[in-house]
Amino acid sequence: MPQDRYRQFCPVAMAAEVLCTRWTIVLIRELVAGSTRFNDLRRGVPRMSPTLLSKRLRELEEAGIVHRRRMAEEPAHFEYELTAAGRDLGPIIEAIGMWGQKWIGTEPSLANVDPGLLMWDMRRNLDPTPMPPRHTVVAFSYTDQPEVRRYWWLIVAPGSEVDLCSIDPGFAVDLYVETDLRCMTEIWMGLTTVRAAAANDRLELIGERTLADAMQQWLGLSPFAGQRKLVD
Repeated sequence: MPQDRYRQFCPVAMAAEVLCTRWTIVLIRELVAGSTRFNDLRRGVPRMSPTLLSKRLRELEEAGIVHRRRMAEEPAHFEYELTAAGRDLGPIIEAIGMWGQKWIGTEPSLANVDPGLLMWDMRRNLDPTPMPPRHTVVAFSYTDQPEVRRYWWLIVAPGSEVDLCSIDPGFAVDLYVETDLRCMTEIWMGLTTVRAAAANDRLELIGERTLADAMQQWLGLSPFAGQRKLVD
């Protein structure tokens, strides 16, 4: 429990003491989205220090929101799973996200673009159903990013397993996607579409035509992309 307490019996105040410390809601977002391993959680909150992440996980465990268990295949490592109390936070996280998509302006949102976080979210939400039933590789090039953060690869294996690489995996590429990071983030957030970005010369697709044509369908969009913004 945080030292800076509200000291009110109101359930809102009591819940805020647990949930409203820095990074906690964003960390719960990652747990609700299905991340269970420490390194996967770190990829979802890349600007959170490992020390603070460990501290917040410990606090959530003490609050009965997270359960930590040893991994059977790697006993030296742990997985973090939501308890019943943690799973009850799912609709709350969704409602906060919908509110943010609806009422937070576009420019403040797009001032925080991050290629690693964007690609991790795309990897997590990708729908392989419209893709060929074989090993498929999509390479992304963000033209406005420094060399070390410019290139990313999504690798979709038969059986729907999706991997993300920031170093060339050495596989033949089926589709090249060239754009700037803001444009790809706008597509992911549902602020524009693949077709509109391509028509405006903001996005170029080179490679297998059927894969390119289906990109809007297989691309892992934000779960809040369907919520229309009411502010610019």
